[in-house]
Amino acid sequence: MLNVSNIDLYYGAAQALRGVSMQAKKGEITCVLGRNGVGKTSLLRAVVGQQPIRSGEIALDGHVLGREAPYTRARRGIGFVPQGREIFPLLTVKENLQTGFAPLKRGEKVIPDHVFEMFPVLKSMLGRRGGDLSGGQQQQLAIGRALVTRPTLLVLDEPTEGIQPSIIKDIGRAIRYLKEQSGLAILLVEQYLDFCRELADKVYIMDRGEIVFEGVAEDLDRPEVRKHLTV
Repeated sequence: MLNVSNIDLYYGAAQALRGVSMQAKKGEITCVLGRNGVGKTSLLRAVVGQQPIRSGEIALDGHVLGREAPYTRARRGIGFVPQGREIFPLLTVKENLQTGFAPLKRGEKVIPDHVFEMFPVLKSMLGRRGGDLSGGQQQQLAIGRALVTRPTLLVLDEPTEGIQPSIIKDIGRAIRYLKEQSGLAILLVEQYLDFCRELADKVYIMDRGEIVFEGVAEDLDRPEVRKHLTV
């Protein structure tokens, strides 16, 4: 389980997160929603270690992460799918997936079968360069790369951004499968309200660097909740 307790995060003098507390439990999909610029990506950057927090605490399965580097957190079981995918365009699909071997022991450096079961298009394109894939295929590759690291916590930053509807459905099915079959803790930042409504067990809404709502997906239709999401 991921436990975020009362964290503050700054970029220079600008405060991006203010006393944020939240949890992501094993076997559940936790969705963080909010308008642009309210601190959602900053929260994920704090969790994966890309940006240090000023105060508060982040713990994974009871271990306080402190100022551990992103690669150390990856070894502890945090898999990250960043916004914009950030695959390596000149590497093949197979080589992109193999970059997920970095935190693994020698005997674990194989691509899990379930990556290709969820995303069969990747198996048929192993020799193609990542930059030649469509946006939706690149997103599937980014998720597959994170799964190669054998995470216990999968962190996804807006996986539906710029993706065609058919691929969004495939990604939704894959996330649900991972929850049900692998028992992963899944932390998802998203703008697409219907996507979260269909998948989330727990929902947090952020505004101006703070958590302003905590509840279940069914609450997203309540007017007092939707006001935090409308422009």
